[in-house]
Amino acid sequence: MTSPTPDALLGPADVRELAAALGVRPTKQRGQNFVIDANTVRRIVRTAQVHPDDVVVEVGPGLGSLTLALLEVADRVTAVEIDDVLAAALPATITARMPDRADRFALVHSDAMHVTELPGPAPTALVANLPYNVAVPVLLHMLEVFPSIERTLVMVQSEVADRLAAPPGSKVYGVPSVKANWYAEVKRAGAIGRNVFWPAPNVDSGLVSLVRRSEPMKTTASRREVFAVVDAAFAQRRKTLRAALAGWAGSAAAAEAALVAAGVSPQARGESLTVEEFARIAEHKQNQQQEEESA
Repeated sequence: MTSPTPDALLGPADVRELAAALGVRPTKQRGQNFVIDANTVRRIVRTAQVHPDDVVVEVGPGLGSLTLALLEVADRVTAVEIDDVLAAALPATITARMPDRADRFALVHSDAMHVTELPGPAPTALVANLPYNVAVPVLLHMLEVFPSIERTLVMVQSEVADRLAAPPGSKVYGVPSVKANWYAEVKRAGAIGRNVFWPAPNVDSGLVSLVRRSEPMKTTASRREVFAVVDAAFAQRRKTLRAALAGWAGSAAAAEAALVAAGVSPQARGESLTVEEFARIAEHKQNQQQEEESA
């Protein structure tokens, strides 16, 4: 493999020139903040532990700052971009700046929330600077649809990073924490300053690492059934689980029966439970329904 030229990555002037040539103004609506620092994108690739045999999927490549850094290391990179202008321009940027690797790049012009297949080999890693406003749903969608993704590193708003990586009992532990943990071991993997973006956001950013569970969650309940319990438990955070799950279970008494059977106190609150405990609760609702049907 020919190594890329030292100036293949985009610097601040390159990003602004590209944006000006394309008539691109970063929009708040799409949460666009372009990375302008080559050291930062290389750090992201290192932290993501991208290997030479990895097939990486990137969501929201923008002008290509991170894409180029990924192509330096990975076997292949597939970028998913929703923006018409950015999607049209990215292949030419890759060809111009990294001609020896251009055949290892693919572009999917689509909303990542609607992507269900990708060209080429199955992705082994997801690395992305996710738009702040859709970070969690996009992340969960990609983990669900592409079980071949073993490692994920996403850059998100610092507050979102805290939520994703929060342990049970933490003040910010909630729906994103539990659902991410269904798929992976999740941890904070660093902080990113505001000055590496253009335009500079008014919030800090953080890196989150997700390593997929080597074995799927051991439960007879489906992902959908478990997530329904999670959503119900956190819809009314201040309520006990007996009260919060009443609608989900059909009544407070039915909720209490499922909780007791799962070994969870009816007086507990959602923020104290692990994903395994949510799965047990979902299983016991299943059991109740089966018993009622066979009675």
